[in-house]
Amino acid sequence: MPELPEVEVVRRGLERWVVGRTIRQIEVHHPRAVRRHPQGPEHLARLLAGARVVSAQRRGKYLWLPLEPSASRPDDDAPAGRALLAHLGMSGQLLVGAATEPDQPHLRVRIEFADAGPQLRFVDQRTFGGVAVVALDLAGVPLPVGHIGRDPLDPQFDDRAFARSLRVRTTGLKRALLDQRLISGIGNIYADEALWRARLHYARRTQGVTQAEVSRVLAAVRAVMTEALRQGGTSFDALYVDVNGSSGYFSRSLAVYGRAGQPCLRCATLIRREPFMNRSSYRCPTCQPPPRSAHG
Repeated sequence: MPELPEVEVVRRGLERWVVGRTIRQIEVHHPRAVRRHPQGPEHLARLLAGARVVSAQRRGKYLWLPLEPSASRPDDDAPAGRALLAHLGMSGQLLVGAATEPDQPHLRVRIEFADAGPQLRFVDQRTFGGVAVVALDLAGVPLPVGHIGRDPLDPQFDDRAFARSLRVRTTGLKRALLDQRLISGIGNIYADEALWRARLHYARRTQGVTQAEVSRVLAAVRAVMTEALRQGGTSFDALYVDVNGSSGYFSRSLAVYGRAGQPCLRCATLIRREPFMNRSSYRCPTCQPPPRSAHG
């Protein structure tokens, strides 16, 4: 699943190619792609027609495009205070391209604009992602996203509040980093990379972490995500690409994730792959030894 750097790369592409444009029409090619819009695809299309995209926003792994309604829209049907919300799921892609380009094999939604310029297409092989028109709260955040915590690159992220919330939990450190209610945007890849940089084991108990250790983890998360952003995110296959269809190259810079059996870049100990929450964790046994006790 795309994590914060990949979603942010897509957001920046939408900001460049879509913001300020007026939607002419939308075509839904697969109803599952709009299942989060309970009124159905026809209602979604009616709401979007004539609306102008105001900006491109993100929180964690969610993207949204705030909308300005058409002046000719009846007030009771206008998307004022609403946005087009998108979640990429496991394989979703938001692609910008000319109308003359062939349809992608897994095209689910097509958005055409009044200026006849590049289209916006939602492509999703596994159909776990989707789009919907949703209401915004007073802070401009979609109501379905209100429970999602701020991400570590957000200027309003509160390090000390995060540390307090972390220490009252009774779980492992990596599980906490993956909890999108606590801190958003971190997935399996960047959790492993950050914990390696911070020299902490994924099972370290949260109630025992020190302020210094929390600061190390947050610094590592921010560093690895910033580096990933500079390289366009992490692409292991063709499922993650930016809005122009280009892959990210941070996979070449990963220190532990996907490197089982290869030497640690810091101490040369062989990296281990271990089962974790129906997935895998990668760590260096020397740099990230197991905690000594339930509270360590």
